[in-house]
Amino acid sequence: MAKDKKAKAESKKSRLAEKKQKQEKKGEKKEKARNAKATESDAEDVDLDTIIAEYAKLQEQFLKVTESPCDPPRARASSTVIASPSNDNELFLFGGEYFNGSVATFFNDLYIYLINRDEWRLVTSPNTPLPRSGHAWCRGGNAGGIYLFGGEFSSPKQGTFYHYNDFWRFEPSSREWARIETKGKSPSARSGHRMTYYKNYIILFGGFQDTSQQTKYLADCWVYDTQNFVWHNPVPPISALKPDARSSFTFLPHNSGAVLFGGYSRVKATLTGKQTKGGGQAQRNILKPIVHQDCYFLRITQPPSDSTPNTPPTLRWERRKRPANAPNPPRAGATMAYHRGRGISFGGVHDVEESEEGINSEFFNGLFAWNIDRNRFFPLALRKPRATQRKPQANDRGGRRGRGQANEDELLRNLAALQTGKSLDDMDDIDVDTAKEFPTDAQLPAKEVLTEFPHPRFNALLAVQDDTLFIYGGTYEKGDREYTFDEMYAIDLGRLEGVKQIFRREPENWLGSEDEESEDDDEMETDEEEDDDGEQDEGGDVIMADESPLRSEINKKSKRKEKVDDDSLEREAASTSTTAAFDDTPDDNTTSVTTTDDRPQPRPFESRREFFQRTGNEWQELLMTSLRWNGIQPETLSVKEIKTKAFEMSEEKWWDTREEITALEDEQEAAGIGEVVTLADRGDTGGGVGKRR
Repeated sequence: MAKDKKAKAESKKSRLAEKKQKQEKKGEKKEKARNAKATESDAEDVDLDTIIAEYAKLQEQFLKVTESPCDPPRARASSTVIASPSNDNELFLFGGEYFNGSVATFFNDLYIYLINRDEWRLVTSPNTPLPRSGHAWCRGGNAGGIYLFGGEFSSPKQGTFYHYNDFWRFEPSSREWARIETKGKSPSARSGHRMTYYKNYIILFGGFQDTSQQTKYLADCWVYDTQNFVWHNPVPPISALKPDARSSFTFLPHNSGAVLFGGYSRVKATLTGKQTKGGGQAQRNILKPIVHQDCYFLRITQPPSDSTPNTPPTLRWERRKRPANAPNPPRAGATMAYHRGRGISFGGVHDVEESEEGINSEFFNGLFAWNIDRNRFFPLALRKPRATQRKPQANDRGGRRGRGQANEDELLRNLAALQTGKSLDDMDDIDVDTAKEFPTDAQLPAKEVLTEFPHPRFNALLAVQDDTLFIYGGTYEKGDREYTFDEMYAIDLGRLEGVKQIFRREPENWLGSEDEESEDDDEMETDEEEDDDGEQDEGGDVIMADESPLRSEINKKSKRKEKVDDDSLEREAASTSTTAAFDDTPDDNTTSVTTTDDRPQPRPFESRREFFQRTGNEWQELLMTSLRWNGIQPETLSVKEIKTKAFEMSEEKWWDTREEITALEDEQEAAGIGEVVTLADRGDTGGGVGKRR
């Protein structure tokens, strides 16, 4: 009996151990499933703290401020452009993001456009703010410089994100950034806000924050004293008028304060649906978008001279009438730049909600001037170029200006003679190239001048420098696709004689749901059907047969002076479409593996298919170069063979760096960050195109 009891006890113990083991295996399986599901839904795709730490490490590599010539910036949205307050020939562009329908990339690069040279410069600095979009900056008024606040950052698939509340000052002459540590309270983290200046104050208003439940629009006003280095948050009386919460509005300086117009927000509303069987009607709560059309004047009164140093100024909001002759219909994303007591507005979008599933949008490319004092909009139209007059010759130097130019040339010849060791008597024989360092428009390469405004868009970036309006980028939507314009234009606001195209590149390929061919992101399909979709030109470059929807839309609206035969036009459009589809060069500030290999590098959480989609054009060029070195002409290969071999090269590189990439992914998953909001927590997984205006 004792043996039977002992055997039963051991048997029971064995069954319990086996059951426990099964439960542990089952728990591990569930955990793996949850992790896989989280990865697919991007609810916790990456840890932002680790990404930002990686950016900080990259910044530490820059030991000093450097400035080097470069190509125009890569396409981006929600960045900022401003005219230099100390140099009439410079524009500054900072930050932004680019979303290709699958992955969002954020930037913290600073570009300078030298207007008189038509050159771009890239500035690197150890103190550059971290990558962001939706931030705001403005001139420093009496304090000089440029001030920047806030912005937002997200994981590549926009599953986790948060807002900045840091404050920076940029010195245009030295190209140096300095983070400002203020006394006392400061504005909360936000994006979509606006800033302007008044004397020695920086004024900040509005914006939005993403909480765990919803997007919260803000209506608080902050004033930064550049002399005492402190933020003030004057709270008006409850009965006093003040603007409603909003973002993406116009905020312009005024000699007595600032002027606010328009904006965008969403408010809670109840939607009544179809009638139920019980006789009632179904209702549900929604966030209704509002395009604001109201106008406010912010009157600022400085404290008395005998007051204490930290005395805040007096603020008072004054409601103005709605501007006369405002653009109709009301539009969001109609950005505005300040120019000589008026605001210059361009573009915008008007949404008409047709059903719960989709929104029909109308885009605009109209140019308007808003006279602030008269509170009236005036449409601006392009004029025909005037007849050119004879330019004065070098020896036609009459008047005070001509004599001044002659004296300047004589001084330059004297300096040149001293530098070359020649006698001053021979200075007339020295050819002084006064335009060598600063070329004139006549010496620069000719730019195409358009007779129509650029393609309709919203959220274009505007800046006015020396009476010239510069239009950079912007966004356009067609169906479920979103196009970020990669171009820049200039308009002489005095003449309005055409639109000068500074540069223009085809928008990159959209990688959203319409382009997804398979659920398997780790495989690149190279079936025989691709032979029917493309052909190969004489140089070996891949040409797609179909034309991009945006290019088609632009071609319909643009008028060409010369007639081009249909076949050659389709071939040109197809060629640029394919170039844009593969031209997705990784940015210098993008997190990647540090290596001396100059070939494209994979990024964390990037599958083989995504890696090839981003860098396919580069791998095809590397392949063709390798073939020619080996005595093989690329023209002998078909499109399918080129793409297949290029994919194999990229796949080899993907596996070659797999351990390093995996280590980076593990570090990002293991770290944590304070204020991280996930779309899953908010329950706001929808939105569609344009949800973050």
